[in-house]
Amino acid sequence: QVQLVESGGGLVQAGGSLRLSCAAAGRTAYAMGWFRQAPGKEREFVAGISWSGSTTYYADSVKGRFTISRDNAKNTGYLQMNSLKPEDTANYYCAVRTSRFASGRLSEYDYWGQGTQVTVSS
Repeated sequence: QVQLVESGGGLVQAGGSLRLSCAAAGRTAYAMGWFRQAPGKEREFVAGISWSGSTTYYADSVKGRFTISRDNAKNTGYLQMNSLKPEDTANYYCAVRTSRFASGRLSEYDYWGQGTQVTVSS
């Protein structure tokens, strides 16, 4: 079992930055991903990172603006979000999958956090 708790969401103006954190408890030697879901839309992949941190993946919509990272000593993952746009507004979820390799597929993740809201004003 893995428990995940996200934090760091909030309200920010367009062009601003936020850093999301995902604290993990339990068995944590797994790959991690960040997803988001806007009202009326399906949950979508944002970024993924392997257990070692050596491999990362990004959705095209966030590439060059968001950075995923992790600190395994602290069992915590991060999503640094820069140059935020109103279309980034969503509830952001972290997730882990029972593999050391990252994936962009929502169905391949096994444990999910409750989410943290990010709102970007224009």
